[in-house]
This record gives sequence, C-alpha cells and structure tokens, in this order.
Amino acid sequence: MDFNLPQFLFEEDSFGVFLLITVALGGGAAYLAGRAIAATWRPWWHVAFYMLILALTVRFMHFALFGGTLVSPHYYAVDLAFCLLFGFLGFRVTRAGQMSTQYRWLYRRTGPLKWTPRDPAKT
Repeated sequence: MDFNLPQFLFEEDSFGVFLLITVALGGGAAYLAGRAIAATWRPWWHVAFYMLILALTVRFMHFALFGGTLVSPHYYAVDLAFCLLFGFLGFRVTRAGQMSTQYRWLYRRTGPLKWTPRDPAKT
C-alpha cells in the first residue's frame, strides 16, 4: 500500500493552498473562536460544536475558490482535525490565563496550557 501524505491532507495541486485556507484562515478562525468561547466561560464542548460548522466553511472555501470537492468526508475530516486542534489550543491558552488571573489566590500558571492549585502552606 502506497501512502502519500500530500494526497491524504489536500486535494489541490498546491500545498500553499492547503496552508492558506485550512491552516491560516481556518486555523486562525478556530483559534479566535476558541478564545471567544473560553472568554465567555462556556464549557469545552462548545468548541467542538462550533468547529463542526467552521470545518464546513473551510471546505466551502476550498470548493468556491480553488475548485476542490465540496462533499468529501475525507477532506472534511482533515479540515475538522485542524479546526479542532487550533480551536482547543485557543480555548486552553485563554482558560489557563483566566484561571491564573481571576483566581490567583487559588491557582498559578505552570505553562501556556496548564495551571495548578497553589499550595496554601506557602502563601
């Protein structure tokens, strides 16, 4: 079985089209949507729901601008995977910042995506 990564990820003739539409536009919109969902204190599963819709939009942009296939479960799944990745990344970065600033007496930030409870003995 011959596995070809470019054909698995995108159907257009150019990898630049995939980077522009799926990664830059779709991923950027997903990151911003994840930040907005976290900023309004909604649960994480709202990100998954909205990324289903955003992936449809990304698939439509491939179709309308570059003649890609509109109804393709395979390429929709690829677009959805990138939207989910960037959406959850934006959500988690924002939520970690929220928890460490809004509740600084309870939590401290331990990285860009994580926070931990503060040790009450050290305060």
